[in-house]
Amino acid sequence: MSNFYPVILCGGSGTRLWPLSRKQHPKQFIKLTNDLTMVQNTIRRLPAKVQPPVFICNEEHRFIVAEQAREVSVEAKSILLEPVGRNTAPAIALAAITALKENPDAVLLVLASDHHIKDEDKFREVAQSAYELAMQDKLVTFGIVPTNPHTGYGYIKRGEALSPGASQYKVSEFVEKPDAATAKTYVDSGEYYWNSGMFVFKASKYLAELKAFRPDIYQACELAMQDVADDLDFTRVNKAAFEACPDESVDYAVMEHTEHAVVVPLDAGWSDVGSWSALWEESERDGNNNAIRGDVLTESTTNSYIQASNRLVSSIGLDNIVIIDTPDALLVADKDQVQNVKGIVDKLKGLERSEYIHHREVYRPWGKYDSVDNGSRFQVKRITVKPGAKLSVQMHHHRAEHWIVVSGTAKVRNGDKEFILTENESTYIPIGAVHSLENPGKLPLELIEVQSGSYLGEDDIVRLADKYGRSAN
Repeated sequence: MSNFYPVILCGGSGTRLWPLSRKQHPKQFIKLTNDLTMVQNTIRRLPAKVQPPVFICNEEHRFIVAEQAREVSVEAKSILLEPVGRNTAPAIALAAITALKENPDAVLLVLASDHHIKDEDKFREVAQSAYELAMQDKLVTFGIVPTNPHTGYGYIKRGEALSPGASQYKVSEFVEKPDAATAKTYVDSGEYYWNSGMFVFKASKYLAELKAFRPDIYQACELAMQDVADDLDFTRVNKAAFEACPDESVDYAVMEHTEHAVVVPLDAGWSDVGSWSALWEESERDGNNNAIRGDVLTESTTNSYIQASNRLVSSIGLDNIVIIDTPDALLVADKDQVQNVKGIVDKLKGLERSEYIHHREVYRPWGKYDSVDNGSRFQVKRITVKPGAKLSVQMHHHRAEHWIVVSGTAKVRNGDKEFILTENESTYIPIGAVHSLENPGKLPLELIEVQSGSYLGEDDIVRLADKYGRSAN
């Protein structure tokens, strides 16, 4: 299937999984169900002999996508950067245009980056059958065989079978998220599936249908892809053209209008892991029906999900509770009310608090830093620099810095001097001094940075040169 192109949509903020999922590091980049992140699991379950995946993400997440693909030994076909979010119909159009430049017969396998599927072999089998239908100019969607009358998903009603005895059907209609009573009638009928948001179709067929039903979206995406800029592993589309594109899902733009929509049932233990209760359902549980991750001790605790990030968490006499502990935020919730986590996130936004944006540990293209301590005129960070990586050449107007190497080797520029620091060695960077930090070694570089000064914000960085093409912090 040399013309089969996986397209992995990496947008979404995952606010219902706060405090683990945050704006700058949402759930698709987090290890939730096993030792791989959600996007890495998506990559690993791709069918054999497909093309390298095309990723679509925003500017903030570009380096995370590239790094997480590299960690599972996958080199992306392309990483398309959306200057603004415009929903799935335009995003898929960008991928379709990209694939057609290489192969006029390209077939797209469109996947969300944050779904969980237990039976991966079954998924691959259904993906293969969908590919064969797509080669017949069908626009295929995966319909999840429902296990309960869920009210949080849209549904797809199947029509007549494509052939006698076949388990592939014409789409009768797409329906919105129902109330509980309606959902029960859907499930009892056996004619409805959960709408998974996964698709298979020819890139050319999708664009033709998009042009027919939403020419405004088609034209905006065509213009955006006529003026692209390649930047390292990334492709930036024309910002002005894409901003002018309407915001629309692929369901509304194409699938509800086309006469070629087909649904193939998927019964493979699928979940969108859209809440802490959903994650509890997908997790292994102990004899008390608790899902435990991290350093946790329980006493008389049942039916709960408890996760500890970096310290001991204990519980006594609790039932049906979610406890999520991170270095800078703690969530305690009734498991039946975890859908209301978004309300907490909205309050954090309104208060302009950083806890909804990023963790205490912040990822950068060169590595990461952890804000260990801070006060009115000081801040202490633990910095990890990947082998071969380099921070930007920069200076600060309001702060000085002390660097102490904990492990590894640091190549330092401090003013007009350049030198090597190793374990237990340090240097002082005065206010206004041009400086840079690089890891020339084969092992991670770890150091402690002590900042002092009148202003310690991340926007007090004047970048003079940056290997990652960043102009802002």
